[in-house]
Amino acid sequence: MKRIILSLTTACISSLIGYAQTGSWFGELNIMGQKLPLVFNFYEKTCTMDSPKQGAKGIKTEWTPNSDGDVEITIPMIGAKYKGKYDGKEIRGNFTQSGMSFALNLTQDELAKPNRPQTPVAPFPYTTEEVTFKNGEVELHGTLTLPENYTKNTPAIVMVTGSGQQNRDEELFDHKPFAVIADALAKKGIASLRYDDRFWGNKNEVFVNYTTTHLKHDALAAMSVLRERFDNVGTLGHSEGGTIALLIAEEGKADFIVSLAGMVGNGKDCILQQNSSMLSKTGVPADIVQSYCNALGVGFDQLLAGKTPKDITAPSGLNPSFLNNFNVAMKQASSPWFLSFLQLDASKELYKIECPVLALNGKLDTQVDYEINLNLLNKNLKTKNKKIIALDNLNHLFQNCKTGLITEYGEIEETISQDVLNTISAWINEIKKGQKD
Repeated sequence: MKRIILSLTTACISSLIGYAQTGSWFGELNIMGQKLPLVFNFYEKTCTMDSPKQGAKGIKTEWTPNSDGDVEITIPMIGAKYKGKYDGKEIRGNFTQSGMSFALNLTQDELAKPNRPQTPVAPFPYTTEEVTFKNGEVELHGTLTLPENYTKNTPAIVMVTGSGQQNRDEELFDHKPFAVIADALAKKGIASLRYDDRFWGNKNEVFVNYTTTHLKHDALAAMSVLRERFDNVGTLGHSEGGTIALLIAEEGKADFIVSLAGMVGNGKDCILQQNSSMLSKTGVPADIVQSYCNALGVGFDQLLAGKTPKDITAPSGLNPSFLNNFNVAMKQASSPWFLSFLQLDASKELYKIECPVLALNGKLDTQVDYEINLNLLNKNLKTKNKKIIALDNLNHLFQNCKTGLITEYGEIEETISQDVLNTISAWINEIKKGQKD
């Protein structure tokens, strides 16, 4: 899941245009050995920030220019500040948030583009088709990937992205995992349909106004497209998409499913676990982590009881440095998507699933805890054809990693473990063979 309550690595910065030329300025935060590139785009009177590794562009900033060349920025949304000074060549300064300070220097030298060796490059040994389909009045756009010599008996799968609005490739940090998966499956004789999330590219639509239920019905519409051409249609989902795959299977509407780091249990518990894991791994003291997560839990309960963010006061035990993070979290959690996600629990009806299930989770995943979620599957999933695997050294994106932290995702050149790609394609073809037998 890509919505993170606390972002320790997002900064907004501006500069005095009289001293720093307009255009883009580049820098890197070094956070516990992990580098986070930031790009700051200066215009005549405004500045926006891009965080390429986080897939964020055009973030608005607040800035106050000073005649002596000093740069002082406040970012209320995340409780951060930047102070720097332009020396004629670069802006040298420090970024602070939640009591932590990081050096951040900016120059106009463009950062090197990250290497992504797994991203498919034409020519391909398969064909693709651009497709458009509807869920009610919502029009969706995607790419259908068709292996050589495909027939109606070829297994086909719909790919469902994780939380947060994403394109059909589930693009993040310059990685394109769904494009890589589609490529690997096609080479093994498996068709796939991946599609942009609803209203992708439409800035007039607020994506968090739509819930997991809306997204599930989008996935079902995509499956209908495949059923017009194939007899054996499944769902592959990552993160929230994995949860959606389970929900579809519980309704008996999939011939097989693949859940990649899917949340199985309660959404509220998952968000709290996510915050606890990531804060602990970034070095925040245990007592502060506990007080913040306790505060989040209390706040979530009040939102679910009908209170608005302005009516919620942080518990007295919360560390002051996390007060702003708490207030931002309450505002984020008041959206229709978040409120429904807090109550979501796919584990309650797992017993209804009869189709084959493949579930994979990385042991170093800091966003969806592998033990909690795979244990729920092992306990409650009754289908005879199931394969549930916890994978060593893999993070939430199924990259081989060291820490599992989000800051590591963009540093890793690998988009997705080749072993995972092999496991998915082999399992789907095994299902196909079993159906023939």
